[in-house]
Amino acid sequence: MTHRKVFKGAEFLITDVSPADVFTPEDFTDEHRMILDTARDFVKNEIAPKMDSIEAKDQGVVRDILSSAGELGFNSTDIPEEYGGMGLDKVSTTVVTEALGSAGSFAVSYGAHTGIGTLPIVYFGTHEQKQKYLPGLASGELCGAYCLTEANAGSDALNARTKAVLSEDGKHYILNGEKMFITNAGWADTFIVYAKVNGEEFTSFILERGFQGLSTGAEEKKMGIHGSSTRTVILEDVHVPVENVLHQVGKGHQVAFNILNIGRWKLGAAAVGGCKQCIEEATKYANGRIQFKQPISKFGLIQSKLAEMSIRTFMAESMIYRTAGMFDDQLGTLNEEDKKDGGKNATAIGEYAIECSINKVYGSEVLSYVVDEFVQVLGGYGYISEYPAERAYRDSRIGRIYEGTNEINRLLVPGTLMRRAMKGELPLMSVVQNLMAEVMEYSPLAVELPDSPLALQEHMIRMMKKTALMVAGVAAQKFLQNLEREQELLALISDMVIEIFAMESGLLRALKVLDKYGAEKAQPYVDAVEVYVNDAVLKIETWAKQALAHIEEGETLRTQLVLVKKLCRYQPIDTLALRRRLAERITQLEKYPFELR
Repeated sequence: MTHRKVFKGAEFLITDVSPADVFTPEDFTDEHRMILDTARDFVKNEIAPKMDSIEAKDQGVVRDILSSAGELGFNSTDIPEEYGGMGLDKVSTTVVTEALGSAGSFAVSYGAHTGIGTLPIVYFGTHEQKQKYLPGLASGELCGAYCLTEANAGSDALNARTKAVLSEDGKHYILNGEKMFITNAGWADTFIVYAKVNGEEFTSFILERGFQGLSTGAEEKKMGIHGSSTRTVILEDVHVPVENVLHQVGKGHQVAFNILNIGRWKLGAAAVGGCKQCIEEATKYANGRIQFKQPISKFGLIQSKLAEMSIRTFMAESMIYRTAGMFDDQLGTLNEEDKKDGGKNATAIGEYAIECSINKVYGSEVLSYVVDEFVQVLGGYGYISEYPAERAYRDSRIGRIYEGTNEINRLLVPGTLMRRAMKGELPLMSVVQNLMAEVMEYSPLAVELPDSPLALQEHMIRMMKKTALMVAGVAAQKFLQNLEREQELLALISDMVIEIFAMESGLLRALKVLDKYGAEKAQPYVDAVEVYVNDAVLKIETWAKQALAHIEEGETLRTQLVLVKKLCRYQPIDTLALRRRLAERITQLEKYPFELR
């Protein structure tokens, strides 16, 4: 893999990033492309024909597919070779996750198994634990589940009431409690369970279905993802061998939160796969649906929908693979001995907690938008269960809830950013201090941009970074330690940061395509970025004004609003024409239009 700069988490806010320093799908190796094609064929040939059985929760079918996925190596991209895995890079994991993301309910079962059900052992397990469990998880012989949520411990995971008490002979921990909404609970063999030792020390354990006292409740009747198993896991005096403590007693939060970080990023990757499938099916329908003597794909409002669905998916895809590259770069700094150390893995993974939350929020919300428009393109047929849009619409809704609600993740973005700044891990405060004087002197009329594609968009992204940092700095100065109570304000800051990461990821990718393939092939990429940045600037300006109006008043507010107006000065472009041009390409290809082969 090409050497790239190793960035700190959230460093993109204060640093100009070069296209050469981000990974994009255009950087796929031949192996990556082969894995992607194989995974897509697997979904098409092995999963799609069995979707009715999957939706009916046919455990035998689901487990057979999981075993078949194991034979192809899809379950084990993150598992080291010495434990029966493939030991591949995070880009390969993303490729498989994206492809399987179009597999309906099976994608949920698969994601829980290969992600949060397996990775705790990969990153935090002892050699003996890895030897015992990972080969079976890799092959699909074993199915994994992750048990964190409780009735009184959802987003507040550390409020868990499940208790673990050491037995008198010191050989077992005795667990009591209930975990709810557990994916794969009905057919899982291994369970990563969190409990408080002596009611205080939050700790992770590996449990097996055969442990006496472990049982599951009835299947939950869900709005969507009907083919996945979701049950309560009940623990009644379950004796867990002390050697099944995962990581260290009292350090369960390191396991839980760092694995959730990866889960959030993988959820974003799966969402991209779902989006691409919806775009393809919506386009084929629009081309075939004749109204007023022509395909509805010729109508401007349908074209606008197809274009916008693809543009947002392009931004999500760009940030997902950018983050995958960052993971590979960061984990690549560890030597082989460090990779066996759970604490060092936690540090490496946790570096990109902000980017993982961004991926989760953005990916899940793009999928929600795309499936909604998918239904709309199909019209009445989109509301009928025989057509795939209806199921996709219901299935997508959970994405904004699990792996941490989008509200929690929105709070994590600025919260983590501020904590890192206070610890000196990110020179955010010094940048903000220098920014105010710079903004006061800034004159948008004096800026001369090079005559090159996307120069204006690149400039506006820099201005949006300054806008977000200014608002964050003013908010921190105003509220100090009470800032965490200002959730609506934090959400506005978070939305600005999310949009910046999205449009910069798209921009860097488009510039890379432009340099590598030339203007003609890069045109759709350039069009997408121009449309997206145009709309994002308007949104960020509005959010900045809303935030400042809450923070300040009087002359101070008026001064700050003038600064925002200067930073956000921008003449809108003709996005209608650009969307039409993109829609023409989409309807010709009858699929997602940003894949160069």
